[in-house]
Amino acid sequence: MSRIGKMPVILPSEVECIIEGQLVSLSGKLGKLSFSFPKEVSITVEDGKIKVIPVGETKKARSMWGLSRSLVNNMVIGVSKGFEKRLEITGVGYKAATDDKFLTLNLGYSHEIKIEIPAGVKVKAEKPTSLIISSHDKQKVGEMSALIVKQRPPEPYKGKGISDGTPIRRKEGKKK
Repeated sequence: MSRIGKMPVILPSEVECIIEGQLVSLSGKLGKLSFSFPKEVSITVEDGKIKVIPVGETKKARSMWGLSRSLVNNMVIGVSKGFEKRLEITGVGYKAATDDKFLTLNLGYSHEIKIEIPAGVKVKAEKPTSLIISSHDKQKVGEMSALIVKQRPPEPYKGKGISDGTPIRRKEGKKK
């Protein structure tokens, strides 16, 4: 038995759920999400709760059970509350600025880095050294933050770079 899979997902009153075969569509105040689930699980809505049930006793059905339940839960949270991730930029002269479609990063290179902001994702430069990425889709938030961190990952000797809140483990330098 999957501990995650057997828990029902509570559907808030402002979220509408439509199930057509294996396609589940959720719409709420922040947007609309839909996903086509594998044939190894079946999804039902009863009494304001979404239940994910495995079809059969195969190993693949059991593994898709918990995954599908987690994906449905993330979709419900996304259309009702949304997701956000904070990034911190550390380093002398390192800064970020945003406009409607692009994020501009100055990260110590000889040139600026311009990253196009995808549709459905909001990137806000709270301060020149602090970014907030928000969306109703958890996957898009993670992909965008990974793309930004990849431009200058935190380095262990001086601690410079872009971090997502995880502490930078510092190394000891060479001794003379």
